[in-house]
Amino acid sequence: MQRPLEWVEDTLYCTRSMLAPPTTPAAPDSPGTAPLVADRRVPLALHQLSDDALRNITGIFTDVDGTLTTKGKLPAHTYSALERLHRAGIKVVPVTGRSIAWCEVIARLWPVDAVIGENGAFAMRVDSRGHLATDFVDDAQTRARNLERIREVGAEIRRAVPGSALATDQAWHAADLAVDHAEQVPPLPQHAVRHIVDIMRTHGMHATVSSIHVNGWFGKHDKLSASVSLARRAFGLDLHAERERWVFVGDSANDAAMFEFFPLSVGVANVLDVIDTLPVPPAYLTEAEGGGGFAEVAERILEARSLALPAPRD
Repeated sequence: MQRPLEWVEDTLYCTRSMLAPPTTPAAPDSPGTAPLVADRRVPLALHQLSDDALRNITGIFTDVDGTLTTKGKLPAHTYSALERLHRAGIKVVPVTGRSIAWCEVIARLWPVDAVIGENGAFAMRVDSRGHLATDFVDDAQTRARNLERIREVGAEIRRAVPGSALATDQAWHAADLAVDHAEQVPPLPQHAVRHIVDIMRTHGMHATVSSIHVNGWFGKHDKLSASVSLARRAFGLDLHAERERWVFVGDSANDAAMFEFFPLSVGVANVLDVIDTLPVPPAYLTEAEGGGGFAEVAERILEARSLALPAPRD
C-alpha cells in the first residue's frame, strides 16, 4: 500500500523524537535546503535534499525488486526515468540478487551502463563493440564447487522450513542460493526467514534478506564491494573518493551496506517495512513506493541539472 507523505513524515517525526534530544525547530523546509548528509539515524523526506548536491550527481546504483519494480512489475514511468537518465549522461547500474539470466536481459535491453548480479557475484555490461562482458569474483572451478554445496544447503532448507521454496530462477543462478520467502510462496513468518538465514550461516554462507528472497553465497563479496570494483574497472573511478557524486536507491535489508556507504542514499517508501532492521537507514525517503519512488529520485536529479543549464538566448 502506498503511504501518503503526511503519514511518512509523522512516522519519521515520532521516530526522531524518540532517538534524538529536543532541538530548536527549524524553519519550514523547501526543496533544496537540506545539507549534503542527513542525520543518519532517521531519513529525511527526499524533497529536503539540496539541489546543489543533486546537480553534481554522475551516477546511480539501484536495487531492482521493490525499488525499480512495484508489486513485481516494472512500471512504464520507471523505465522512462531510466531512459531519461541515460540520455542525460547519468550512469545507472542496477545491483540485484537476481540470477545471471535476468542480468543478461537487463544489460542487453535496458538503458543502463552495467548490472551487478547475485548480490555481487559478478558484474555484467555491454562493451564498446556491443559484446556482453561478465566479470566474476570467483573462477569457474570455485563456482562449480560452490554450486554443489549450494544445492545441498537448498535441499536442507526445503526440508527444515515448511512453506519455503527455491526461487523460480534458481536453476539459472551462477553463484548463490535464492530461497523464496514472499514472491511465489505465501509470505513466511519472520521466525521462518530467520531460520533460513541461520541454516545458511551454519554452513559458512553469507546470507541477506531481500523483499522477496533470502540469498546465500560462499565468499566475502556483496553489493558494495562489487560496486566499488565495477566503478574502478568499468568507469575508472575511485568510488570511495566519488561517493558524494553517486546516489544509491534501495528498499530492503540486503541494501544496508549501500545505505551506509553513500551519503546520498535513498529508500523508496516501502523501506519503512524493514527500517527497524537496518543498522543505518537511508539518508532520504521517497513519497512513493517501488518504481514510483525511483522515478521521484530521477526527476529530482534531472530537475536539479536543468537548473544549472544557462538560459536560452533570444
